[in-house]
Amino acid sequence: ANVPENAPDHCPGTESEDAGKASACSGCPNQEICASAKPRAPDPDVGQVRERMAGVKHKILVLSGKGGVGKSTFSAQLAYGIAADEAKQVALLDIDICGPSIPRIMGCDGEQVHQSNSGWSPIYVEDNLSVMSVGFLLGSPDDAVIWRGPKKNGLIKQFLRDVDWGDVDYLIVDTPPGTSDEHLSIVQYLSSTHVDGAVVITTPQEVSLLDVRKEISFCRKVKLPIIGVVENMSGFVCPKCKHQSQIFPPTTGGAEKMAKDMGIPFLGRLPLDPRIGKSCDEGKSFLTEHEDSPAAAAYRSVINEITTHCTEGPTTDSQC
Repeated sequence: ANVPENAPDHCPGTESEDAGKASACSGCPNQEICASAKPRAPDPDVGQVRERMAGVKHKILVLSGKGGVGKSTFSAQLAYGIAADEAKQVALLDIDICGPSIPRIMGCDGEQVHQSNSGWSPIYVEDNLSVMSVGFLLGSPDDAVIWRGPKKNGLIKQFLRDVDWGDVDYLIVDTPPGTSDEHLSIVQYLSSTHVDGAVVITTPQEVSLLDVRKEISFCRKVKLPIIGVVENMSGFVCPKCKHQSQIFPPTTGGAEKMAKDMGIPFLGRLPLDPRIGKSCDEGKSFLTEHEDSPAAAAYRSVINEITTHCTEGPTTDSQC
């Protein structure tokens, strides 16, 4: 009874002598309150986050235990792909606090966040596509963000509580690699709302799959539904002859076998295409710039799987 609803696993409880001090308390939004002499209570901002998120229909987290597998690129193309339907309002939230690449990928680096009576205003890259990132708060894109967990937690809370998202059909959250502060914070602050689930990104080789299995374990421990796994950089498609070559051989069966072994949906494969990186560097939508390419077709197939899950429910067992 003395364990807050948004507490992590193995919470000692707000009345315990270890409250706010145990290893399980690391990254919990209630840690500061529990560790102080103040009355023990859940973070009151969780209720404010719930109110702000009331206008958001679907929430999708893009995760991976491994860095460099293309989470931000995928998040951006997912946002662009859904926003291609002008009837849909889409928001992209970048919580990679130390490596915010979304502003560059979305073509809005250098923009400044403005504040109004209703909160922070996100940056709009299209009429129906808005973006928020710590990158907009830095004086220079070369500035390093050297923060410990509590400060990261505070900014993520501020993004969820204070940004005037408005009525949004899809909120896509781009996360850093791993299973640490940012991941705990976003899951715990959204715990009082409905989250459709996580899309887990990997590359075919076992070195990536090793860490991605940990991410799937994390999702299950925090009771975050898994929409499915995407195998990124799955072969190289020549832009001229369209021939496909394996750059990262799936020595242990790749993402599809891992998904089958772990009982979660496999959403599809996305091939390498040099024009994807070029589009990201130029801040343009690859799906629009090269809509007839095999990679764009693969993206649209995966995006369709995700939106179908959100609107119609899972076709297979995607629960944690």
